[in-house]
Amino acid sequence: MLDELQDKIGYRYQDPELLVRALTHSSYANERHMEHNERLEFLGDAVLELCISNVLFFRFPRAPEGHLTRLRAALVSEPTLARLARSLTLGDYIFLGRGEELQGGRDRDSVLADTLEAILGAVYLDSGYDGAFECIAALFEDFIPDRVEALPVSKDFKSRLQEKTQGLFRARPVYTLIDSYGPEHEKIYRVQVELPDGTGIEAMAGSVKKAEQKAASKALEYLDSVKTADVR
Repeated sequence: MLDELQDKIGYRYQDPELLVRALTHSSYANERHMEHNERLEFLGDAVLELCISNVLFFRFPRAPEGHLTRLRAALVSEPTLARLARSLTLGDYIFLGRGEELQGGRDRDSVLADTLEAILGAVYLDSGYDGAFECIAALFEDFIPDRVEALPVSKDFKSRLQEKTQGLFRARPVYTLIDSYGPEHEKIYRVQVELPDGTGIEAMAGSVKKAEQKAASKALEYLDSVKTADVR
């Protein structure tokens, strides 16, 4: 199974245990008291931004900083990462806990995107920046447009959630930093977004901003699931 996935991502791990850890969702790890992939996700997020910045900087030598920033944001966004993960059928390889499996986690954008980031973080640990850059450049090649202005940039999750709650409840969501842990250079932040109906949804990431975006993404999924249930 791991050999097949390594063929798909175009990278062979010197230490296959890194790939196993990258594929281990916290729900699975909690059931078995083992290490999960969230620290690797934190690392992969940073490595991905740096590598994509490098690719775009040299691919579009005349593009202004604002265009490069918007294009990078679109390429490293959760929807793009999830789309790339689906092209690799990554969901088939993730180790999920029973509850997350039953709730459709194997095809959830947030799970797919986070796992892909963890895989890239593991590549970086396995072979350094050069190995990570080569892997990321190849994986994202088909997602980079010919012109820097060609890729539409969708609204971020917080903006989309605010529009949705304004329409549904005529009120805004409220974000709260619940906790943070770890050393300063690897701190993880836990954030909750409270919806106007009282529902609280949490997410964790290596920055408050990213944790808020993740919480907003999960809240959008929640509101969509509630709407679907009401239709049924």
